[in-house]
Amino acid sequence: MGHGWEGAVLKLFRGKDFEFTVTGAEDVTEHYRRLHLTDGGMLALTGVHPTMWVRLWFDRADGRRHQRAYTLVDPDPAAGTFNLEFALHDGPASDWARKAGPGDRIEATLQGTGFDVPDPLPARLLVIGDTAAVPAVNSLLTAMPGIPATLWLETQHTSDHDLDLSLDTALHDLHRVERRDAGRGLLDEVRAALPALIEDTPDVYVWITCDTATTRALASYVRRDLSVPRRRMHALGYWRPGKS
Repeated sequence: MGHGWEGAVLKLFRGKDFEFTVTGAEDVTEHYRRLHLTDGGMLALTGVHPTMWVRLWFDRADGRRHQRAYTLVDPDPAAGTFNLEFALHDGPASDWARKAGPGDRIEATLQGTGFDVPDPLPARLLVIGDTAAVPAVNSLLTAMPGIPATLWLETQHTSDHDLDLSLDTALHDLHRVERRDAGRGLLDEVRAALPALIEDTPDVYVWITCDTATTRALASYVRRDLSVPRRRMHALGYWRPGKS
């Protein structure tokens, strides 16, 4: 099936198409679902790198295709398997994930997923995300063991506190922030804390993966107000309300 103009653009940028098959599913919480999949030969072709993600294609009610990106969890190139984790919101992607079970298939495109661990390594990581970013945050922390990190995780449900994070309590300082005012609570708390942290440890790497609007606001603040160079930060909006 065609992927519309988005698919055409990805093809221009050498996106590679695959088909994944669901082999199992589990509800981690009532708002968070993990799917187990086979990779359709992808990992043998591409290999694996930190925070690697793929774009999945979903059918919308109006018949158009809809794509959203998800980070690979526990990829195994030898077995050709991985997991995907879905923070469940309203929208086509979450609707599909809620119903998906063994034997279901999903089309995917791999493009734009590259990430290199910063060189030289930072003195500290400053990580801002929400439950949709948990797989990427875990991959990031695993890729840079021994690096101190301060993290802010935006939550919407009490059960979000039960999600697994790859934390080293001796190195990682986690702040949970309840979502309010469409992300304003997280934005205010992070803006209040970052100046002192960056002044205390100038050689930082900032990772921002929240909803699109919050990510844009924080990325602009970090670049313009705090003068963090682009090469020492990563910012990518993971979802939009009503479109996940």
